[in-house]
Amino acid sequence: MTTRTTGSATWAVPGADDMAALGERLALLLRAGDLVLLTGPLGAGKTTLAAGIGRGLGVRGRVTSPTFVIAREHPSLAGGPPLVHVDAYRLGGVDEVEGLDLEASLEEAVTLVEWGTGLVEGLADDRLEVVISRPEGAAGADRLDGDAPREVVVTGVGNRWDGIDLAATTQREV
Repeated sequence: MTTRTTGSATWAVPGADDMAALGERLALLLRAGDLVLLTGPLGAGKTTLAAGIGRGLGVRGRVTSPTFVIAREHPSLAGGPPLVHVDAYRLGGVDEVEGLDLEASLEEAVTLVEWGTGLVEGLADDRLEVVISRPEGAAGADRLDGDAPREVVVTGVGNRWDGIDLAATTQREV
């Protein structure tokens, strides 16, 4: 398994609309076979970012938290890859992740896993790791609502992300 990072970018995200817009810009980088891990505390904005990625990929249906269904597939309406959106929060370990059979769709879909750190890295050598945090001391940092400020760090892991300037690529308008 690859753990070599190839670059990272950090953004200050002031609110929920900005988080969704960042997701739309990140979607411009994604292609079939990509694994994306979203990490952050409850209310950090993981699902809001996932919804933006879904919009950017042009998938069918509103991307919402799959907490109770664990995984949901959103087919593409734009001729691109589908989005497999997984919420690993309620999973007890790697054995339960393996029971989801994510490998079956990994090559043809963008697989996005909330709460997947420590559980799904073995699915692919290459991945994007996205960490969302609320900067301590920032106004509203202790609130769970979507308009409190966030910091988002995106790190490319593996050969897939070699030579991709994450910060420059995601500056484009969607």
